[in-house]
Amino acid sequence: MTGESETTTLGGGCFWCIEAVFKELAGVGKVQPGYSGGKGDDADYESVSSGKTGHAEVVQITYDPDVLTFREILEVFFEAHDPTTQDRQGADIGSQYRSVIFYHDEGQRRIAEDLVGELDASGRWESPVVTQVVPYEAFYPAEKYHEDYYENNPNQPYCRLVIEPKVSNVRKHFKEKLRAR
Repeated sequence: MTGESETTTLGGGCFWCIEAVFKELAGVGKVQPGYSGGKGDDADYESVSSGKTGHAEVVQITYDPDVLTFREILEVFFEAHDPTTQDRQGADIGSQYRSVIFYHDEGQRRIAEDLVGELDASGRWESPVVTQVVPYEAFYPAEKYHEDYYENNPNQPYCRLVIEPKVSNVRKHFKEKLRAR
């Protein structure tokens, strides 16, 4: 990272998918899976998976805005998941898998709301964009075994069948934003 870092918190289904996608990008310093947006002062996988906490599976991304802007992060985010399914990404169903942008400041809020509106009006998808844009309140890191899940389990069926196509899609559409290999 070259300059001051910024943070954003995004939920787009299973956090393993979103983490894997953002780890590919230049300018991203850290991608931490976790939970946000629910009630209570703590969260863990078991309680969040029950759907009773109101938390979403999210990633908290620290990035260099001189390398990768917030709008570019959101463009990648919208390429990496389906923002038109309420509380669902593929076979993952429940409010913990909702499409959500937790904005950290008013600038992020404006950019997120503008982009959601643009994408919804574009007709790119047959259904309306249901991505929530809500204020960030708290983040609870996921258990260690969730970190780098795709990287550590590349042959696991979920990684091959669900995560790999999302990573490949982002590599295809954002070649100029990828980390040097």
